[in-house]
Amino acid sequence: MRRPPTVAELAGRVSETARSVEVLWRAGLVPIPRVDEGIRSLFATRRYGPLAGAVRIAAHRDPLAVGIVDERGPLTFSQLDQQSNALARAWSERGVRPGSAIAALCRDHRGLVVTMLAAGKLGAPLLLMNTGFAKPQLADVAAREKVEVLVYDEEFTALLDGIEGVDRYLAGTDSDLAGHQLPVLEEIIASTDDRPLPAPERPGGLVLLTSGTTGTPKGAPRPRISPLHSAQFLDRIPLRVGEATFMGAPLFHGTGISQFILSLALGCKVVLRRRFNAEETLRQVAEHRCTAVVLVPTMLQRIIDLGPEVIGRYDTSSVRIIFVAGSALPPDVGNRATEIFGPVIHNLYGSTEVAVATVATPEDWRKAPGTVGRPPVGCRVALYDEQGNRITKPHVTGRVFVGSGLAFEGYTDGRHKEIIDGLLSSGDVGHFDEDGLLFIDGRDDEMIVSGGENVYPVEVENLLVEHEDVAEAAVIGVPDEEYGQRLKAFVVLTKGASLDADAVRDFVKRNLARYKVPRDVEFLAELPRNATGKLLRGELS
Repeated sequence: MRRPPTVAELAGRVSETARSVEVLWRAGLVPIPRVDEGIRSLFATRRYGPLAGAVRIAAHRDPLAVGIVDERGPLTFSQLDQQSNALARAWSERGVRPGSAIAALCRDHRGLVVTMLAAGKLGAPLLLMNTGFAKPQLADVAAREKVEVLVYDEEFTALLDGIEGVDRYLAGTDSDLAGHQLPVLEEIIASTDDRPLPAPERPGGLVLLTSGTTGTPKGAPRPRISPLHSAQFLDRIPLRVGEATFMGAPLFHGTGISQFILSLALGCKVVLRRRFNAEETLRQVAEHRCTAVVLVPTMLQRIIDLGPEVIGRYDTSSVRIIFVAGSALPPDVGNRATEIFGPVIHNLYGSTEVAVATVATPEDWRKAPGTVGRPPVGCRVALYDEQGNRITKPHVTGRVFVGSGLAFEGYTDGRHKEIIDGLLSSGDVGHFDEDGLLFIDGRDDEMIVSGGENVYPVEVENLLVEHEDVAEAAVIGVPDEEYGQRLKAFVVLTKGASLDADAVRDFVKRNLARYKVPRDVEFLAELPRNATGKLLRGELS
């Protein structure tokens, strides 16, 4: 039985709520003195969920305001609202009911957005499937999540052979629509009444998937999201009403979908592209005067690797925020980006399960490059040793545990992450510095013991990419008869560089302890990564 909260805990909750409201007001999400607008916003979000609710609110506020822009052009908030009404009505007439599981395997474009909105209006949970998954992973996930409706882009048709017994719809096509036997979203929407449907009893929510780098991806449901939870981002990331966001991170990823929902709630125009291209990103940012750019670290690296001549062709002076999340941001990459774009780097640390944990502001980054910052309002972070004892001293590495109103309540297969003192394990290890800034030292299962010394590969990786001839680097532990384990480095050189293994080892030896020097060095043309840029360490050996 859960104990009742203490007076101190209740007071803390009241203070946290007040601070959250203040953060939302500063961003423009609390329309004081328009109390009627505030009530309408809360009502729409409660009935339809944060995504469909946000679009309805924005459409009411300014029907002609542009909601998204993709390769086919702009769609206003009003058009998004009407088209999703039509799709929701069409699905309802085809037997889709509240609770029916809808899955989307799509790149970032209007078809995916309208699908998300329609699912919310039906009260149907939406499973966002990773476009980088293999055929067996997709089939396993569809079966486990009991998918009834599948919306997908034509390019993924060959991956779906193992998925049976579901109604299929094409969201994006690269060929003539007339030749398709399957229903196409565009045609369904055009031929269906776009009047609103009655609101569902409860929003369907979203189901995000883990990366699947260690097996079948697990489902992490997000059934409810309070408007106050937006403060967890806005407290340390100064997004504002009515601006423009370029979305580089894919919408199926926690980074992309969280910032997409927040941008729509703020009435921002969101620029989408089916595939990431570094120079095209700069072109779109300049054209739409984007104030925020949402990326994973590998995307940011590809942009800065274009070099000053290419970057200088585009006016990026509108950018106030480069929001980076999804994997570790190497200090060298963040520093180079700061030199090019100014103090705009916001480095978020979180996961599919815990959602937001900490955010490093540009001021944090300037003080301590590589940090993931501090917890925003509504979040708590603590470190524990292997015995579950709290670590409070700076520069002592421990397991990272997070408390957040956005944290999930367990995987869809019934499993859960470890919990200590009400905080959820992130699966990472890290340390705080003397200023309370958090640093992530690696995954708790990536630490190796070499000759009795604990080594976290990420420290060596971050050093290697500082070398002017190294574009990317990955370090893993491999078996060693004498030391138990030893480090092996995989290095991608910059164009035209001719670094050899001895030079790599010498560079590490000059900067780190002897036991952190990789005994083995292998040069690769590129590192294996998934669709969100996360390193696939299991493919390195």
